[in-house]
Formats: sequence, structure tokens, C-alpha cells
Amino acid sequence: MERSFFARNPSTLIFITILAVFTLGVTLLSEGLGVDVISTSMVKTLGKTLCLCLIAIAMDLVWGYCGILSLGHFAFFGLGGYMIGMWLMYERTKAIVVSATAGAPLPPTPQEIRDGIGTQIFGVVGGAEIPPIWYFADSLFAQLALVVLIPGLLALVFGWLAFRSRVTGVYLSILTQAMTLALSLYLFQNDSGLRGNNGLSGLQNLPGAENVPQSLISIYFLWASAAALALGYLLAAWIVGGKFGSVIRGIRDDEARVRFLGYHVEGYKLFVFTVTAIIAAIAGALYYPQAGIINPAEIAPIASIYLAVWVAIGGRGRLYGAVIGAAFVSLVSTWFTGGQAPDIPLGFYTVKWVDWWLVLLGLSFVAVTLFAPKGIGGLFDMLSGRLAPQRHGADLGPDQGSFREKEAEQ
Repeated sequence: MERSFFARNPSTLIFITILAVFTLGVTLLSEGLGVDVISTSMVKTLGKTLCLCLIAIAMDLVWGYCGILSLGHFAFFGLGGYMIGMWLMYERTKAIVVSATAGAPLPPTPQEIRDGIGTQIFGVVGGAEIPPIWYFADSLFAQLALVVLIPGLLALVFGWLAFRSRVTGVYLSILTQAMTLALSLYLFQNDSGLRGNNGLSGLQNLPGAENVPQSLISIYFLWASAAALALGYLLAAWIVGGKFGSVIRGIRDDEARVRFLGYHVEGYKLFVFTVTAIIAAIAGALYYPQAGIINPAEIAPIASIYLAVWVAIGGRGRLYGAVIGAAFVSLVSTWFTGGQAPDIPLGFYTVKWVDWWLVLLGLSFVAVTLFAPKGIGGLFDMLSGRLAPQRHGADLGPDQGSFREKEAEQ
């Protein structure tokens, strides 16, 4: 009798249970719906952390399981934020313009309202016309569709061009980094249509919910982020738990052999690259309304490098490892850079963690790479007894007399 999905993947059920308990606990302790132990700003921090955990799962899927070290997945994360941010900023500005003209002798025409919106949004970059890329900005459904379509299409085109040319290894990493840098530099321009260096702001104000306090809105986004993380984890576990997962692991370990066995390697890689780009975009669409602002600096290549560091620290090749790494680094970073970590006076110099946090993060990455390549997730494997199988001299292949475990140890 075939076992159920959760019976074959017990860690998935454990993760979903822990996530549900965590979300319920934060809700009950929150300022909006609970006993006011956890502040609204902390709830937002936790909600954003869940979004970072979701993009870490995407990174682990594409790098830890498929072997593609992408240094451009934060570009998809940022694009998802821009797509939903356009709707949020347009509708909020529209409400302001309509409210400002409510007392006029004659009601404003739709074109006058649109002109007012354009002036309000783009006046900061010396413009007044709404760019064509904002054509669907007044439609929530359209912008939600673009959250998936734009990053997915970019990943599909980029991946098809790269994988069909059989670009691999460090060269592929450089290409993804170049793509991210090109997109970031383009968005920095004022004529990009997305307000250049100013980015999109005021995203925490939900249209139609002006009277709803931020304490409640933060809880709603926490629930949405938790639900997205749970679904993303389930999807990733389903992908890696079957034959498809075995094939992409094979591509990671020995791409030439998998190709020799008759598998269309480029198709597998393109699928994983595109799906993870969409997951990253959804995470970004949930993250930036909680952050309140997005600008091109969020898409800079360094952000994608940080993402790889999170996954490495948590333990790549383990979905829960990616989540642990992202959550750990995000929360510790908030503590160090938020001024909560006490400075260390040395007499001749005072160590200020705001300045030294990135150095500490880099040293942690080097230490994990050298001394604990399985990351924090590897420690959980040891504690739970999930060690490599002990065959005690059994054959390592399907045929008798194949390379044996004792021979492999020599």
C-alpha cells in the first residue's frame, strides 16, 4: 500500500505544524488581536521574515537541489514588489486626489483625476504623465497576475537563452548577476517609469482600509505570509520528493551523466528556474507592503548574494535548512542593526554592531563553508538521527560486486 505524502515526508508535516503554532502564538500575543505583548513593528518584522523564508526555499530549490547558483533571484523578488506596489501607490494617490477635489464647484473628470494622480506620483522625478507600464495599475487583479507573469516570463526567456547554450557553473552565476545589475541600473533611471531612485513608497497603506489600524493590517499580512510559506514549502517538498526531485539532484551532482541517460536536462533546469522565480516574486509581493517602500537598491546583486549566504548557513539541499537560515539571519540582523545589540568598548576602539554586522555575517558564511558544510540544518539531522545509511559493506549499485561501501571508505 502506497504511503501518503506526509508519511513519506514527515519533516513537511512537522514544519507546517510549527508554522501554524507560531502564527497562532504571534496572533494571540499581538497588539491587534491579542494581549499586546508583541508590538506592531515586531509583527511586521516577523511577517517579513516569513517572506524571506519563502524566497530562501526558492533559492534552495534552484541551488541546493538543482545545482544552479543563481545570483539574480532577488531581482524576481523585487519585481513582485514593484508589481503590487504600483497598484497600492496608484489607488492610495487616487483616493488623495479625489478627496482633495471633493469640495470643488464642479466634480473632476476622470482625465483630471488621472492627471492629478500622475502629478502626485511622478512630480518628484519631474514628470506628470503616467507611463504606459502603469496601464493596469488601477486593477488589483491585473497587477496580481503581473506579479506572476512578469518575473516568470523574464526567468523563462533568460533561462531558455542560458540553458540552451549550456552555460553552467560560475559563468551562469555571473550571467544571473549581470541580469540583476542591468535591471537595477535601469530602475535607477528616472525615465524607467518607476520613479527611479525614489522607488515606490507608502505601500503599507491599503486602499479602502484607511480606517483599519496598522496593528490589524500587520496581522493580516502575517497570516498571508504564513499561508504562502506553507504552500511554497508543500510545493517544493512535492517537487523534490518524487522522480523529478531525483532527476534534478542528478543534474546537480553529474549533469553529463543525466544527459547521457536521455533526460532533457535543459527542460528540467528551465522549469525549476522559472518556478522558483515565480515563488520569489510572490514572496516580494507580500514583503514590500509590510516594509512600506521599495527602491532599486533592493534589487542590487548584493541582495542575491546575501540570499545564497542565508541558504548556505541554514544548510542547502534541505528545505527546512533554508527556512532556518533565512529566519536566523533575518532576526539576528534586525537585532544587530536595530541598535539592540550593546556596543563593546575596547578602550582604543568601540565595536558598534551596526557597522560590523556584515563582517560578522561574512565570517559566519566562511566558517560554515569550512567547518559545517551542512549548515544549521545538519545539526537538526544529527539530533533527529537522520544520518547516512549504514550498509555495512553492502553493494552500492544494483549489480552484485559493484563498488562497495568499505571500498568507498578507503
